Amino acid sequence: MTLQWTAVAIFLYVEIGILLLFCIPFISARRWQRIFKLGIWDKISPFWNKGFLTMIIVLIVLFLDAVREVKKYSAADPGKDPKLNPNMYDHMHMKLFRAQRNLYISGFSLFLWLVMRRVITLINQLASVQGSTAALQAQAESANQAAKKYMEDNELLKQTLADGKGDGNVTAEGNDLLKEELEKLTEELEASKEALKKSQSEVEAMKSQSAGLTKEYDRLLTEHQELQNQMESGDKKDD
Repeated sequence: MTLQWTAVAIFLYVEIGILLLFCIPFISARRWQRIFKLGIWDKISPFWNKGFLTMIIVLIVLFLDAVREVKKYSAADPGKDPKLNPNMYDHMHMKLFRAQRNLYISGFSLFLWLVMRRVITLINQLASVQGSTAALQAQAESANQAAKKYMEDNELLKQTLADGKGDGNVTAEGNDLLKEELEKLTEELEASKEALKKSQSEVEAMKSQSAGLTKEYDRLLTEHQELQNQMESGDKKDD
């Protein structure tokens, strides 16, 4: 086996090993997804598509070459009677066997390469669906619990309204608390009203005081003007 076909055979064995790993039942799809999200794959991802297409092209070329070889040695006629030329007959069959072997190796390698790409995609999709399903299931369980609680509360309320008993003490306590709160708010409102009245009376007192001061200022100003006029008239008489 030449070097290129040895490499293709090794590549085929690696593909088979990887697909067998994917078939292991105790490794879940979400665990494979966590493996695919490792940092090393982020570094390889820019070259992944180019490498994938390059490998497909190489395998297709090798597959077509193997097909050509099979046709070549299948159409060859080493002689009508193999007993007359046994060495040539065996040599042609050996060439045909190698060509067929290379055809199977390259064909299965190409097929498993495409299958492996598809399997990885399906594993990622399955892991995403499982994650969303788990989240939806948790939401559904919480919604069911809330619905059960509301139904129980509704039934309890119906029984309380029907019997007039049951939680009467709790209702009475609630009413007492509401009454106390109402009385407290009423007291605070009365206190606010009194404070407002007091403030208004203080404002009125300040207004009246201000008015008195204004009148007194006007009176003093008038007297000052009269005294000033008298002084000016007295000075004129002296002159």
